[in-house]
Amino acid sequence: MPVEKRPREKIIKYGSNSLSTEELIALVIRTGYQSITAVELANNLMNKTDGLKGIIDLTPEEFMKYKGIGIAKSTQLCAVIELSKRINSCKFQGEIILNSSSDVASLLMSELRHLKQEHLYVIMLDVKNKMIAKELISKGGLASSVVHPREVFKKAIKKSCASIIIVHNHPSGNPTPSQNDVEVSKRLSTAGDIIGIEVLDHIIIGDGKFISLKERNLF
Repeated sequence: MPVEKRPREKIIKYGSNSLSTEELIALVIRTGYQSITAVELANNLMNKTDGLKGIIDLTPEEFMKYKGIGIAKSTQLCAVIELSKRINSCKFQGEIILNSSSDVASLLMSELRHLKQEHLYVIMLDVKNKMIAKELISKGGLASSVVHPREVFKKAIKKSCASIIIVHNHPSGNPTPSQNDVEVSKRLSTAGDIIGIEVLDHIIIGDGKFISLKERNLF
């Protein structure tokens, strides 16, 4: 590979944001195999796993099923993926104030965007919108029989919170709300009005995108 096209030289000269995802992976795995370069190996991996979304939860054993990736490369990839998750969580250590839907999306995007099942979280806030707790309420689907107000508000009452925000993901990557999403939001909002704990928003996380049902006046 010409020197000027090598990922290591490019990152030094132009910075890390100049590299493609495949080139960044090539830097992590360092070498290819036989006549295949590290960049070509990274390209093959991305093509066979549906990109980053496909590798984010792979184990070392699963990585090693792909030709050219042994124990060293697989553990390096897993280490970088885990490190990226921890770096993102560092942004939200200490006191967390959530004043907008984008604040909430930033908090949970990396955690939810690639999940293969729907997960519903309740974020509990005090009167100043400081996060008190984040609780997983259900996973697998948002049927009203699963997301019951009793389960949502039981935890909120125990935490003595002033308000809550509902957040769940769409595994398809498309955050467009379904009719069931809207009905669940209305049901929880009504229950919150009775109990005295306001439902500030219901946010749906997609793949790098999100939608606020409150901002769209859907409940």
